[in-house]
Amino acid sequence: MTERKPPGVNFESWIDKQIREAEERGDFAELPGRGKPLSGDQSTPYDEMWWVKQKLAREGVSYLSPTLTLRKEAEDVIAAAADAPSERMARQLVTELNDKIREALRVPPPGPPLGLTPFDLDEVARTWRERHKERHKD
Repeated sequence: MTERKPPGVNFESWIDKQIREAEERGDFAELPGRGKPLSGDQSTPYDEMWWVKQKLAREGVSYLSPTLTLRKEAEDVIAAAADAPSERMARQLVTELNDKIREALRVPPPGPPLGLTPFDLDEVARTWRERHKERHKD
């Protein structure tokens, strides 16, 4: 039950009294984090979407626009192609990536411009051969 502020009592002292009485009753004893600082970086400016970002981080979910996702995938695929166990595998990885890039160029997804063009398979293969030259010497 909520008490009403008695007439003639200073508002701050009435609030202080409510807090003191709640502490005496033990209403705050079982709250999580008691005596611990708030989580997060307190030196950064307030972000009204903080709770959404924390929830996404806890759930392991992230959201990038489709174009940014494809740019990131392109970086990862080119790195994976360079380390692929065979030239054939490197070509296959880049061929699949190029198909996605062509589709995104044909039907642009929402978000910032893609800024990618299909990769040159022969150049990727040449780079792979140079990188793996020592390992495949006869």
